[in-house]
Amino acid sequence: MPSRNDDPVAQALQRAAVSIIDAIVAVEASNPVVLIDGRAGAGKTTLSRMVAANWPVAGRPQLIALDSLYPGWDGLDAGVERALHDILRPHARGLLSTWRRWDWESETDAEAHAVTPALGVILEGCGAVNPATARLADVGVWVESPDAARKRRALDRDGEGFRPHWDGWAAQEERHLERDDPRALATLRVAVP
Repeated sequence: MPSRNDDPVAQALQRAAVSIIDAIVAVEASNPVVLIDGRAGAGKTTLSRMVAANWPVAGRPQLIALDSLYPGWDGLDAGVERALHDILRPHARGLLSTWRRWDWESETDAEAHAVTPALGVILEGCGAVNPATARLADVGVWVESPDAARKRRALDRDGEGFRPHWDGWAAQEERHLERDDPRALATLRVAVP
């Protein structure tokens, strides 16, 4: 995986992607489940795309962002529950399933997406690693990043629409960290500056 540039964030993400890919290979599963968790702006989405682009198993991974499942700004826990019920449990049982994307503008469920148990899954987003999901995962990742850098990246990415929700979202993240301790449950912990 060639380096994108000399940016320390890009370099950290590249090292993390290599570590995750190595962990996937070590699992020796034909349809591995990878969970990538971290707080807003930590680098989860970029990292998950890098892993998907270099997927080391036959077939393409099913890359699913919890951002597509959270039912609004107060929906961290509900989005994770939707992922557990509609994606992870059926996948673990070898069942074809569907999940519905949350439409943030109309504030309702939108189109359905199929998940096949024949292919691996990458589920990324805050809340992805908790006691229930970790039992169904082959690789669990916690992405750590300094608060100021995370906030800058998140607001640069999502614009001013995220700013009024930052504190409320951060409070949900804190509850997840205290209740679920994803750092301890993760099989890999990576740092992004």
